Amino acid sequence: MTETVVVLGAGYAGAGAIMSLEDALGEGTDLVWVSDNDYHLVLHEAHRCIRDPNVQQDVTIPVEAIKSPSTRFIEGEVTGLDCDEREISLGDGSTVAYDYALVTLGSQTAYYGIDGLKEHSLTLKGLDDAFEIHDQIKEAARDATDDDPARVVVGGAGLSGIQTAGEVAEFRDMHHAPIEITLVEALEEIFPGNDPELQGALRKRLLERDVEISTDDPITEADEEEIHFQSDESLAHDVFVWTGGITGREAMSDANLENEHNRVNADATFETSDDRVFALGDSAIVDQPGGPCPPTAQAAWQAAEVAGENVARALHGQPLAEWTHEDKGTVVSVGDKAVAHDVVGVPVNTFGGPAAEFLKKAIAARWIRDVGGTTRAARAWSDL
Repeated sequence: MTETVVVLGAGYAGAGAIMSLEDALGEGTDLVWVSDNDYHLVLHEAHRCIRDPNVQQDVTIPVEAIKSPSTRFIEGEVTGLDCDEREISLGDGSTVAYDYALVTLGSQTAYYGIDGLKEHSLTLKGLDDAFEIHDQIKEAARDATDDDPARVVVGGAGLSGIQTAGEVAEFRDMHHAPIEITLVEALEEIFPGNDPELQGALRKRLLERDVEISTDDPITEADEEEIHFQSDESLAHDVFVWTGGITGREAMSDANLENEHNRVNADATFETSDDRVFALGDSAIVDQPGGPCPPTAQAAWQAAEVAGENVARALHGQPLAEWTHEDKGTVVSVGDKAVAHDVVGVPVNTFGGPAAEFLKKAIAARWIRDVGGTTRAARAWSDL
């Protein structure tokens, strides 16, 4: 009897897991890939499209270029997962039956119950989001003057917020546009939870790009003209981008799986509370010795190979392997500049300049090569 394995999502975890499963599964298994879009987005480079939407051709890889012909692909929004019936619901009302499911749906933006935040902010969770940010900044700059500049505010100074602010600065400088950029963070320092040396290096490069930084003052409310803070201060905006947190996808809310804010709990083998469902990437909280695995592209990329192999092992009744995340360092772009920190094999703890910029490009190019081929990676190099 043919068994069906279904992978949900086409992010780093989903694309990597498909390749792993294609290697590990036998010919007698029906492998199905389900995703909202018919392409894989190199999400950690999607911010480049804020500056120039044409970069989309370099940061999207069609699923047909990734999967083998024998893997079935279904384009559709996952709206639910029924563990009892072993059935996945899609937005068009159809269902997909499974024997084993691998959840890699990614995340959605968290708004933390802040009044007006969802209604009056843009996000950066996909390609269309980057296009909308570009369009709104372009429109705001068109009506601006040196005496009355367009005001762009980026909320949340994590990886996505810092890189977004850097791309807005590149857009401003490329077009000589009158734009003021402010990066706001509720905690005391940008890139919270990271090494102070890295935080300082990123702060320096943001300030060099004329990005104002406001920290230690949480947002309490937002409306179409202003953002209000706990200190009773307010900040006017023409464009407001919110990158301040993640939560799980609504599709997991009724899945009868142990979860936290719709992010599915999984152990180091990627097993969930249902032995026929595995999970990884941003849609999961994967148990690790030092605490949950970080929701990063690097971690999802690493985990995908083991997760795919473990689904194949479970299907064949074999013992599962435990995965341990290996942090190989952090590289963050600020426009065309970059800062690298704690990179494996590099004796300098924190560095910028051409070496960091090359490393940032090389990381993205390697992933594009792995999933889309050498020619595609070479073509993308100049835009990364």
